[in-house]
Amino acid sequence: MRSGKQKNRQPFWKTKKLEELSHEQWESLCDRCAKCCLIKLEFEDTGELCYTHLVCRYYDEDHCSCTCYGERTELVPTCVKLTAQNLVAVHFMPATCAYRLLFEGQQLPLWHPLVSGSSETVHAAGISIRGRVVNEEHVDADDWEEYIVDWVD
Repeated sequence: MRSGKQKNRQPFWKTKKLEELSHEQWESLCDRCAKCCLIKLEFEDTGELCYTHLVCRYYDEDHCSCTCYGERTELVPTCVKLTAQNLVAVHFMPATCAYRLLFEGQQLPLWHPLVSGSSETVHAAGISIRGRVVNEEHVDADDWEEYIVDWVD
Protein backbone atom coordinates (compact mmCIF):
# COMPACT_ATOMS: atom_id res chain seq x y z
CA MET A 1 0.00 0.00 0.00
CA ARG A 2 1.28 3.46 -0.86
CA SER A 3 1.66 6.11 1.73
CA GLY A 4 -0.25 9.37 1.33
CA LYS A 5 3.03 11.11 0.65
CA GLN A 6 3.70 8.95 -2.43
CA LYS A 7 0.18 9.46 -3.79
CA ASN A 8 0.57 13.24 -3.72
CA ARG A 9 4.14 13.24 -5.02
CA GLN A 10 4.63 15.93 -7.65
CA PRO A 11 6.66 15.30 -10.82
CA PHE A 12 10.24 16.56 -10.77
CA TRP A 13 9.57 19.42 -13.23
CA LYS A 14 7.08 20.89 -10.77
CA THR A 15 9.28 20.65 -7.69
CA LYS A 16 12.79 21.41 -8.97
CA LYS A 17 14.36 24.42 -10.58
CA LEU A 18 15.86 23.80 -14.01
CA GLU A 19 19.39 24.16 -12.64
CA GLU A 20 18.66 21.43 -10.06
CA LEU A 21 17.74 18.75 -12.59
CA SER A 22 19.89 15.69 -13.14
CA HIS A 23 21.20 15.04 -16.64
CA GLU A 24 18.51 12.39 -17.15
CA GLN A 25 15.74 14.69 -15.95
CA TRP A 26 17.00 17.52 -18.16
CA GLU A 27 17.08 15.31 -21.24
CA SER A 28 13.62 13.89 -20.50
CA LEU A 29 12.14 17.41 -20.75
CA CYS A 30 12.77 17.36 -24.49
CA ASP A 31 9.50 16.34 -26.16
CA ARG A 32 11.30 15.31 -29.38
CA CYS A 33 9.40 17.78 -31.53
CA ALA A 34 12.71 18.54 -33.33
CA LYS A 35 11.78 22.18 -33.98
CA CYS A 36 15.28 23.06 -32.82
CA CYS A 37 16.59 21.15 -35.86
CA LEU A 38 14.88 23.57 -38.23
CA ILE A 39 17.03 26.08 -40.08
CA LYS A 40 16.37 29.59 -38.78
CA LEU A 41 17.11 32.79 -40.66
CA GLU A 42 17.92 36.06 -38.96
CA PHE A 43 17.66 39.17 -41.08
CA GLU A 44 20.59 41.48 -40.40
CA ASP A 45 18.75 44.71 -41.16
CA THR A 46 15.79 44.05 -38.83
CA GLY A 47 17.00 41.31 -36.47
CA GLU A 48 13.83 39.37 -37.31
CA LEU A 49 14.16 35.63 -36.76
CA CYS A 50 12.22 33.32 -39.06
CA TYR A 51 11.88 29.55 -39.08
CA THR A 52 12.04 27.59 -42.29
CA HIS A 53 10.80 24.08 -42.97
CA LEU A 54 14.36 23.17 -43.87
CA VAL A 55 15.98 20.81 -41.44
CA CYS A 56 19.57 20.11 -40.47
CA ARG A 57 21.33 17.45 -42.53
CA TYR A 58 21.65 15.26 -39.41
CA TYR A 59 17.90 15.06 -38.79
CA ASP A 60 16.42 11.55 -38.87
CA GLU A 61 12.91 11.77 -40.35
CA ASP A 62 11.87 8.31 -39.13
CA HIS A 63 12.73 9.00 -35.49
CA CYS A 64 12.24 12.79 -35.44
CA SER A 65 15.64 13.19 -33.83
CA CYS A 66 19.28 14.02 -34.41
CA THR A 67 21.52 11.28 -35.77
CA CYS A 68 24.59 12.80 -34.11
CA TYR A 69 23.13 14.16 -30.88
CA GLY A 70 26.31 13.75 -28.81
CA GLU A 71 28.51 15.49 -31.40
CA ARG A 72 25.96 17.93 -32.77
CA THR A 73 27.64 21.12 -31.59
CA GLU A 74 30.98 20.07 -33.08
CA LEU A 75 29.47 19.00 -36.41
CA VAL A 76 27.08 21.95 -36.63
CA PRO A 77 28.67 25.01 -34.98
CA THR A 78 25.35 26.90 -35.02
CA CYS A 79 23.61 24.13 -33.06
CA VAL A 80 23.05 25.25 -29.49
CA LYS A 81 23.28 22.94 -26.52
CA LEU A 82 20.61 24.13 -24.11
CA THR A 83 21.50 24.46 -20.47
CA ALA A 84 19.73 26.02 -17.51
CA GLN A 85 22.36 28.76 -17.67
CA ASN A 86 21.86 29.76 -21.31
CA LEU A 87 18.06 29.58 -21.56
CA VAL A 88 17.69 33.29 -20.91
CA ALA A 89 19.72 34.03 -24.04
CA VAL A 90 18.08 31.41 -26.24
CA HIS A 91 15.19 33.51 -27.52
CA PHE A 92 14.76 31.45 -30.66
CA MET A 93 13.34 28.34 -29.00
CA PRO A 94 9.72 27.81 -30.04
CA ALA A 95 6.95 28.74 -27.62
CA THR A 96 6.04 25.05 -27.26
CA CYS A 97 9.54 24.05 -26.06
CA ALA A 98 9.37 22.48 -22.58
CA TYR A 99 12.60 24.17 -21.50
CA ARG A 100 11.24 27.56 -22.50
CA LEU A 101 7.83 26.87 -20.94
CA LEU A 102 9.32 25.91 -17.59
CA PHE A 103 11.82 28.77 -17.72
CA GLU A 104 8.89 31.15 -18.22
CA GLY A 105 6.99 29.60 -15.29
CA GLN A 106 4.40 27.79 -17.41
CA GLN A 107 3.20 24.18 -17.22
CA LEU A 108 3.96 21.35 -19.60
CA PRO A 109 1.09 20.80 -22.06
CA LEU A 110 -1.04 17.66 -22.01
CA TRP A 111 0.63 16.33 -25.19
CA HIS A 112 4.09 16.40 -23.62
CA PRO A 113 5.38 12.83 -23.21
CA LEU A 114 6.14 13.35 -19.51
CA VAL A 115 2.50 14.32 -18.95
CA SER A 116 0.79 11.96 -21.42
CA GLY A 117 3.05 8.96 -20.82
CA SER A 118 3.47 8.44 -24.56
CA SER A 119 6.18 9.60 -26.95
CA GLU A 120 3.60 9.71 -29.75
CA THR A 121 1.36 12.46 -28.36
CA VAL A 122 3.71 15.23 -29.53
CA HIS A 123 3.27 13.94 -33.08
CA ALA A 124 -0.47 13.27 -32.77
CA ALA A 125 -0.98 16.84 -31.53
CA GLY A 126 0.82 18.19 -34.61
CA ILE A 127 3.56 19.78 -32.53
CA SER A 128 6.52 17.95 -34.05
CA ILE A 129 8.10 18.58 -37.43
CA ARG A 130 7.63 14.96 -38.51
CA GLY A 131 6.53 14.82 -42.15
CA ARG A 132 6.76 18.60 -42.70
CA VAL A 133 10.39 19.24 -43.57
CA VAL A 134 12.94 19.25 -46.36
CA ASN A 135 16.58 18.38 -45.71
CA GLU A 136 18.87 21.38 -46.15
CA GLU A 137 21.13 19.33 -48.42
CA HIS A 138 18.42 19.37 -51.11
CA VAL A 139 18.11 23.17 -51.29
CA ASP A 140 20.60 25.80 -52.40
CA ALA A 141 21.36 28.18 -49.52
CA ASP A 142 20.46 31.15 -51.74
CA ASP A 143 16.87 29.82 -51.85
CA TRP A 144 16.35 29.30 -48.11
CA GLU A 145 14.14 32.39 -47.76
CA GLU A 146 11.57 30.65 -49.96
CA TYR A 147 11.13 28.04 -47.20
CA ILE A 148 10.08 30.40 -44.38
CA VAL A 149 7.07 29.12 -42.44
CA ASP A 150 4.77 30.47 -39.74
CA TRP A 151 3.60 27.18 -38.17
CA VAL A 152 6.48 26.73 -35.71
CA ASP A 153 5.00 28.43 -32.63
